[in-house]
Amino acid sequence: MKLAVQENLVDGSSPQEKVERLEKYGYDGMEVWGRDVAQRMGELKAALSTSRVKVSTICAGYEGDLLGADRATREKAMQGVRERLRTAAELGAVGLITVPTFGVPKIPDLAPWMPDVQEVEQRILVEECRLLGRYAEDVGAYLILEPLNRYETHFMRRLEQAVAVCKEVGLEHVKVMADFFHMNIEEPSIASSLDAALDYVVHIHLADSNRVLPGYGHTDFAVPFRVLKGRGYKHFMALECHVPGPPGVELPKCARHLRGLM
Repeated sequence: MKLAVQENLVDGSSPQEKVERLEKYGYDGMEVWGRDVAQRMGELKAALSTSRVKVSTICAGYEGDLLGADRATREKAMQGVRERLRTAAELGAVGLITVPTFGVPKIPDLAPWMPDVQEVEQRILVEECRLLGRYAEDVGAYLILEPLNRYETHFMRRLEQAVAVCKEVGLEHVKVMADFFHMNIEEPSIASSLDAALDYVVHIHLADSNRVLPGYGHTDFAVPFRVLKGRGYKHFMALECHVPGPPGVELPKCARHLRGLM
């Protein structure tokens, strides 16, 4: 298991400073935001070239909506995903974190032909993931589906739902990420859900129940970490949460806390 931090949580005014501090704080990776990542390739590569810290993943950052109401919106999202998959591969990252859609359904009610909007969305997403998954395989990065909680999306809230999409798609480079914050809301047991889905999990987000650093809420990390360790999970776990104090104090403390559970 490897520890990473989203770049916005790290003190420093440049990728070079952030990477240097993450290495000093005891982390293995940095998760970068996808909005302008292509324009920052030069400085990211320069920062990584002198450090053992790697880019773990690219987090979203594309426009459009994979489950938007119109074709143009969906195709815009797919093109943005392709661009960031290519960038992820070039940076040596695991892949691109992808949320199928936020909020309420955008697809119109198609009753009586197909009254279940989520069935329509599922069919669309599977076909999109087949196209994107082949591209991901070509470039060498994973398309990583992220379930969210009920307050952020109506679609794909649990790991089993993301795994079901992966199974239907049937491609190696379409996988899942698990987020402890969302799982604390949606999963009956974080540890059991991880255990059931782990063959498809290639990335994890860590946050406590209050979306603060692990150790500041009531989420039990020890039991899920035992599952991860016992199953040989080898990928990154990235902090995506609020840092309740100076990063130079809190991030090293969190790394020590998490490594004590690993």
